[in-house]
Parts: sequence; structure tokens; C-alpha cells
Amino acid sequence: MQVTDVASVLEQFAPLQLQESYDNAGLCVGNPITEVTGILLTIDITEEILDEAAAKKCNLVISHHPLIFSGIKHIIGQNSVEKCIIKAIQNNIAVYSAHTNIDSVFDGVSHKMCEKLSLQNCSILSPLKRGLKKLVTFVPISHVEQVREAIFKSGAGNIGNYDNCSFNVKGNGTFRGNEESKPFAGEKGKNHIEEEIRIETIFPEYLQYKVIKALIDAHPYEEVPYDIYPLDNTFDKAGMGMIGVLPEEKKEKSFLSLVKSSFSAGCIRHTRLLNKPVKKVAVCGGSGSSLLNDAILLGADAFITGDFKYHQFFQAENKILIIDIGHFESEQFTKEIFYNLLIKKFPNFAVHFSSVNTNPINYL
Repeated sequence: MQVTDVASVLEQFAPLQLQESYDNAGLCVGNPITEVTGILLTIDITEEILDEAAAKKCNLVISHHPLIFSGIKHIIGQNSVEKCIIKAIQNNIAVYSAHTNIDSVFDGVSHKMCEKLSLQNCSILSPLKRGLKKLVTFVPISHVEQVREAIFKSGAGNIGNYDNCSFNVKGNGTFRGNEESKPFAGEKGKNHIEEEIRIETIFPEYLQYKVIKALIDAHPYEEVPYDIYPLDNTFDKAGMGMIGVLPEEKKEKSFLSLVKSSFSAGCIRHTRLLNKPVKKVAVCGGSGSSLLNDAILLGADAFITGDFKYHQFFQAENKILIIDIGHFESEQFTKEIFYNLLIKKFPNFAVHFSSVNTNPINYL
């Protein structure tokens, strides 16, 4: 098994195309064709993590936070990032990260937070905007089923709880091939009318290359006719944060205690109590303060995330209970997501949780 095989499993679950523009998810150190001897899972990359990986004979470290965020002009060990790059290379350790891409997928970081709180009926708090496209293609009747099946298998045609969704209408296509053509129907140099089916379906934008490749591979025409349209629809299977409901409503102080224990938080910061029960809960792993208005608009009683600033707490305006559990605390279970994905695919391979606590914040 090579590094690229492991990366492929992670990217099928959390495509790199879903990462934010500022992010740097993916393989940042190492050779993708290196044979993997062991995998170490962590939230952050530090020198201590790399020492642990070497000691456990793990030559692949998978982290949530990328080692490299911004451009590097030299690698001479002047800061922690440069030191880690040097140490990883010296020990032949590859470093891979899944960050905002694994934040964005439905079963990602925020969904794991929901699991820890036993939230039910969960959905994306802020669905991906303009994340869908429409495919329109024209297929001879003899190959309609073949083409439809191929594009559905590639990930197109999913709407909510339904798959294999498409709209189909019959019509006539016309074409004339030149002397270099190899027409599927008709003769080169002559006008031809072919009875065709117009197929329309939607797909997530990040799957465009895969969907078009499947279409071209399955379509019988030498020149495959298709159109791609951008859509303004939101894509409710990807986005930031989650919202769900507790099995039973809880008093605020009881809920705060549940949150503190569920996330092993050294402390939690919160807005003033509103003296009303908590039932609907919004969450976001990492720095989720920008989603506060989404949580309020969807009627959440409480919003759990990290990195709220002083003045942002005022924005609750007695409408919602803000609970800041800390950045690390909200993302710590990302390692479990990595582990479950890899063990399912490689059940007999050595995958280790790091024993190092990389949280840079300490509590007195």
C-alpha cells in the first residue's frame, strides 16, 4: 500500500475540491508512491508528533491541521514549520492533512460533534452555495441506459434521499461528419438525423471531472455533445456546521455540564443563561463564529464552537446560548473519522492514534 492509496481513501470521503481557498489540504511532505509501514493520526503536526511517528515506525502522519499554510521561501529550521519539514524528510515520513474539506462533508468534523452529544435529525448548518451544476447531454436511443448508468455511478443524479434522478425527453439530433470523422451513425460527408434522448441531471461541482469522464467513456459518439450549467441551488450534502435536536430537552446548566464532559473541555465560555430549555443545537468544529446568524435563523437554542472573540459574544442578543469549548476541543475527534475510514478499507494495517496532546492552550 502506497501513500497515494491512503490519500485516495481520504479524498473519496472528503474531496480536496471542497477545501476553502486559503487552505492547504492534501499531501504536503513526502513521496506519494512510498510504501506505507504505519500510520499515525493527529490533529496537529509538531516535532514531538514526528518523533512519536518514528518511534512507532509510522512513515505516514495524517493530521487535521495542515503543516504548511502559507508560502515558504526557505527551509533552514528558523521556525516550527521549517523544523518539522526537515525532521519529516530526514525520517522519511510523509505528512498528509484533511482540513476544511473534512469540515465540509456531511459526515465530517461537525457531524462527529453531533454524535458526541447524541443529536438527532442532523443537517448542514450552512449548506454549500452554488455547489451544484447541471449536465445536459444527447444520446442515441440505443445507448441511453448505458450512459445514464455511467453518469449515475460517477456521482450525478442525487437529490436529497433520492438517487438516479434525471429528466429525459426525445428529439432529433442532426450532424454531418467531415472526411476525417468516424461517425457512429450515418455516413461522413452526408447530413444525418438521429433520434436521441436529451438527458438532464445534476452533480456536485467537485465531481465534474469524474462525471464528464464517465459520460465520454460510455457515450458512443466520436464527439460527445454535452452542456454544463452552473446552478444557484444550495448543496445540502456539504457545507459548514451542523444542526440537530437532543433526544430530550435539557436545562441550560445541565446542558453546559454535558458539553463540558463530552468534549473534555478544560473550561467553557458562554453567554448569559436565557432561562429556557435547550432542545435544538448547532455546532461547528474549529472557528465557527461566522455561522452564528445561521444558527439563530434556524432556531437553535445553543451554538457550540470555538474561537469566539469578546465582542462577538454580544451578537447573541439574548436569542441564543453561545458555548465556546475551544478550537482543539471541538476538532479532537477528527482522528476517529480518519481511523474509521482507514480501518474499513485496510482492516489489517497498523493505524495508531497519537498519544501526544497537541493543544497549545493550557488551563489553570
